[in-house]
Amino acid sequence: MTRLTIVANIIAKEDKIDLIKTELLKLIDITLAETGCINYDLHQDNVNPAHFVFYEKWETRELWQTHMDGKHLQDFVANTEGALALFTVNEMTKIA
Repeated sequence: MTRLTIVANIIAKEDKIDLIKTELLKLIDITLAETGCINYDLHQDNVNPAHFVFYEKWETRELWQTHMDGKHLQDFVANTEGALALFTVNEMTKIA
């Protein structure tokens, strides 16, 4: 079984940093309780507080996809509409 690593870069608009941080923090406990979630670590850049990174590990891509279809992520999208400058997700496989 190949585990999946996710690196999600989230950049808030300058006037929406607190909103984005609050909404991202809401995702953690729900996600950690999901089947297949190994870790779900949120980071905030020390120089640019508008830049957040989720570093995630999942047992399988299918279980991550179930997470991505969850209500909590739909709520995040709705609650942060217009507040993000950038949101990118990289699906990665550990090679060493």
